Amino acid sequence: MTRDAAIARAESYFTSGDLREDLARRVAMPTESQNPDRAPMLDQYIETEMKPAFEALGFDCRKLSQDGWPFLYVERHEDALRPTVLGYGHGDVIRGLDSDWDDGLSPWQLTERDDRWYGRGVADNKGQHTINIGALRAVIETRGSLGFNAKYLIEMGEERISPGLHAVVTTHKDLFRADVLIASDGPRLSVARPTVFLGSRGAISFDIWIDARKGGHHSGNWGGLLSDPVIQLAHAIASITESSGKILVPEWLPTCIPDNVRRVLTDCEIESGAEGPQIDPNWGEPGLTSAEKLFGWCSFAVLAFEAGNPRTPVGAIPPRAWARCQLRFVVGVEVENVLPALRRHLDRNGFSQVQIAQASDEVFRATRLDPEHPWVSWVVDSIGRTTGKKPAILPNLGGSLPNDAFSEVLQLPTVWIPHSYPGCSQHAPNEHLPINIAREGLALMTGLYWDLGELNVPGASNGDLASK
Repeated sequence: MTRDAAIARAESYFTSGDLREDLARRVAMPTESQNPDRAPMLDQYIETEMKPAFEALGFDCRKLSQDGWPFLYVERHEDALRPTVLGYGHGDVIRGLDSDWDDGLSPWQLTERDDRWYGRGVADNKGQHTINIGALRAVIETRGSLGFNAKYLIEMGEERISPGLHAVVTTHKDLFRADVLIASDGPRLSVARPTVFLGSRGAISFDIWIDARKGGHHSGNWGGLLSDPVIQLAHAIASITESSGKILVPEWLPTCIPDNVRRVLTDCEIESGAEGPQIDPNWGEPGLTSAEKLFGWCSFAVLAFEAGNPRTPVGAIPPRAWARCQLRFVVGVEVENVLPALRRHLDRNGFSQVQIAQASDEVFRATRLDPEHPWVSWVVDSIGRTTGKKPAILPNLGGSLPNDAFSEVLQLPTVWIPHSYPGCSQHAPNEHLPINIAREGLALMTGLYWDLGELNVPGASNGDLASK
């Protein structure tokens, strides 16, 4: 009954093909939360995959519902004097985009090719929570118990910006009481380097448009007499940043990058990889490293721009121009002030005719745990012990996820251990997971869950945890 024995058992789960089989079965379920026709599949994933998997490990399962969205809460309580760890995963996936995958690949069939597993959800997030469930099982089967108290939440709407999640954890705060959130989502810094991140950048999407008049008008008969909303909107958007992408709306930026954030980022190098895009070194905020731009600063993007008829252009001045934009932001930027600040900026720059509106009621808020928090060093030490590697510490994910439900509503320290990498084609055709990441992730999570059963966890040196 040793740590090495538990990791060896997890390795057997991998080499036997059982991990692949479990993941293949889950990938085959098209749990597209953005597709209303798939709603029954969201419930089915909970009932036929998640509940049986956790019940087999001695967890009590309870299905929760909020605003029509299903959630699964599970708990295994062992000892009131041991830590309680909350885990999280989401079983929904982005649309499959079936016709756009390479020949021989399908979003709904796990395919092994070039030491990768392909299929929708292998990286985001079915593969990640399947790895963690397998690690829990390896510890229980080796030790006979976990050695700590475990809770887990599976949601089915993360790809829709987690509708109902905040209401669920607010309503059931006592249910979700824990000492720490340790969960897996998002990418590592690179394929080869284990990573922990401590929060996420926030995200808000909004529409910006000009309605100039009803109907288009002949560009020969009226050109030079009628304002062109496309040109006006292009200038309005261009006023938001410099040509290099430096943001010019002051309220959209933090006052600085904290010293403790800069310190951990000095050890983080962004790698494009052979198949990834090449970084444009002169894009974004000047004077920052690539890691600081991605994990310590804010970025603005135009996601779509539409005017006239792009497929069949005609000689007419369009009546309307529209764009969908997005701001990714870090701690220090208040999401409630993003659109009011934009309104003031546009008015100051002579674009009062431009209209703006938030694209969705749901937003991701920026969160960040102090990189010097005791739980961070504890997790990093555990991962290093298993892998022999120094994990990268990211103050927050460059992307967004609903971490504030745990860090703000539940007031938990949050440590994320991702089992993917930046080039995984998440949200795109050909989503994949390198097999070596799955294998290493299974081992390091088994080691971490084993270590949680020991006495040297943060807050437990005197057998008295803060939340007990």
